Amino acid sequence: MSDKKSNRRHSGRPTVSDVARFAQCSPMTVSRVINGHPSVRAEAREAVEAAIKALNYAPNRAARSLAGAGQIRIALLYTNPSAAYLSALLLGCLDEASRADVHLVVERCAFGEDEEKAVKRQMAGGIDGFLLPPPLCDETSLLDLLHGLKAPAVQIGPGEADPHHDAVMIDDYQAAHDMTRQIIALGHRRIGFIIGNPHQSASALRLSGFRDAMAAAKLAVDETLIQQGDFTYRSGFDGASALLELASPPTAIFASNDDMAAGCVAAAQRRHLEVPRDLTVCGFDDTAIATKIWPELTTVRQPIHAMACTALNLLVERIRAQRGSLAPAVQRKVLDYELVKRDSDRKL
Repeated sequence: MSDKKSNRRHSGRPTVSDVARFAQCSPMTVSRVINGHPSVRAEAREAVEAAIKALNYAPNRAARSLAGAGQIRIALLYTNPSAAYLSALLLGCLDEASRADVHLVVERCAFGEDEEKAVKRQMAGGIDGFLLPPPLCDETSLLDLLHGLKAPAVQIGPGEADPHHDAVMIDDYQAAHDMTRQIIALGHRRIGFIIGNPHQSASALRLSGFRDAMAAAKLAVDETLIQQGDFTYRSGFDGASALLELASPPTAIFASNDDMAAGCVAAAQRRHLEVPRDLTVCGFDDTAIATKIWPELTTVRQPIHAMACTALNLLVERIRAQRGSLAPAVQRKVLDYELVKRDSDRKL
């Protein structure tokens, strides 16, 4: 009989390690099954549940606390100008926090200004980890600060994931590439593009996807048809206004988010142009504004709610692992996007 088995027998209580050995899996998998984590494979879950039953394993309250199953406090830091995006993100976080018995704190954090103060204040108040939606998910100084403080964080929607933090994202490049191809398939050749926030890596990826799709169709990109925006309605309105004032305006505009696409529709209507009869407009994200304006927007559906839920689960998992002195590998979750056709585009 091994010393480990002897120690367990003397204690009279099987441990998570005993369950893991019996089920031939890792202690982390056992912890995920116990805490109801949805990412565990069915066969692994069945093996753990069988081991728990065979060993008569029943974690007491103290053991669960040591394993990291106590309530967790998470801070969502934000500084995103898109109310529609933030609403979808916050709803996802609140839904999942309620399900996971997580205390969620929401704080506005100005980009490039007071991140360090906000982080240290939250940690002093008992915050266990941080959710970072765009554009904070791309701020290197903030990511480095959190890594240096050994504070768990999850990036939501970065174009490029940081090597030290978990991340949840979509393939922004391919999504923009696919939408551009769809616009080209409608017969459009002069296509305007409005870039998103220059501080967000996803903005550059969406622009690259647009450029490469145009090149693949052997269409030259007229640089006068590209306008800089910042993901706000006003920047979309201003960008579209500039495009529509050109001597040879575009027949279609692809805006890097729905707020800017809505601004494009307003700019067209101000010039007595009808969307989509006179101008095709497409957006990105499929936030609430996409179906609250007329015409409803053709757009890329980014699963913001699901991304928020996944990010919160990743963060909870890492916090619990750290409480149990474990250090799981950094995870990257790339969720699926979808092209949603509505009423704002048409064939030439």
